[in-house]
Amino acid sequence: MANKTYAIEWLTFAMKNLDTAKLLYNVNHYEDIIGVELQQVLEKLLKSVFAYQNIKIPKEHDLVKLYFTIDEFIKIEDNEIINLRIATDYYKEDRYPNPNYSLPPKEEIKDVLDFTEKLFAKVCEVIEIEKKELM
Repeated sequence: MANKTYAIEWLTFAMKNLDTAKLLYNVNHYEDIIGVELQQVLEKLLKSVFAYQNIKIPKEHDLVKLYFTIDEFIKIEDNEIINLRIATDYYKEDRYPNPNYSLPPKEEIKDVLDFTEKLFAKVCEVIEIEKKELM
């Protein structure tokens, strides 16, 4: 049986991160900070599907691994999976700086942001909730 209440808790937190990412993007804030917010949105979106399906939520931050655990419940295009890998790297880069660190390009951030908004809509469809209900 689906656990919509638990899934909505995850979606509510995801929405806060998404609103923050969009706000920061619109004021031309640092791309690495926006990237961390986007990673958090995507992680929480995927984990909301785990919650909805009553699957134990792993303590995992790799978005590709998370996705392939629940891909029977939500589908994204093969060419969009790269966005999950990119966003996973945003989170790692922020937490573990390295000598080759650089800000992600603004165009890349925009692509991941657009993908994130699209995935948010898909997850809302799966959980059978409208985004406006989360506000």
